[in-house]
Amino acid sequence: MDAVASGAFHWPVRVYYSDTDAGGVVYHANYLNFFEHARTEMLRSLGFEQDRLMAENLVFAVRQMTIDFVRPARFNQQLEVVTSLVKLGGVSLVFEQQLMDEAGEVYCQAQVKIGSLSADSFTPTKIPQSIKQELARAG
Repeated sequence: MDAVASGAFHWPVRVYYSDTDAGGVVYHANYLNFFEHARTEMLRSLGFEQDRLMAENLVFAVRQMTIDFVRPARFNQQLEVVTSLVKLGGVSLVFEQQLMDEAGEVYCQAQVKIGSLSADSFTPTKIPQSIKQELARAG
């Protein structure tokens, strides 16, 4: 492990009708979308837009995820995803993410390992030092 960031990024989420199943609770796969959007927005807030990364021949892809569905989120709830970078390696990042309400109740949580890949060959590639420095600084 090269560095560990300890800061957290907060991204608001409103549960829309289209996020729910027939019972009015968030369909399980949609939690992955909430988490993906929050990680993307975290990188964007640091100046790393997806198209900029691709122009540098770099993409990040989910390699592994452990997810715990703690309690059902429901239609029209206002929640937030809290994202923390917990490991910054040579070719991977590990995030911990929680979807929670304003009282701090956790609805879903995940640990997500992201791999750094060459955009043209989809083979592992080192995370550029400039990106690693910014991620470490943000923590």
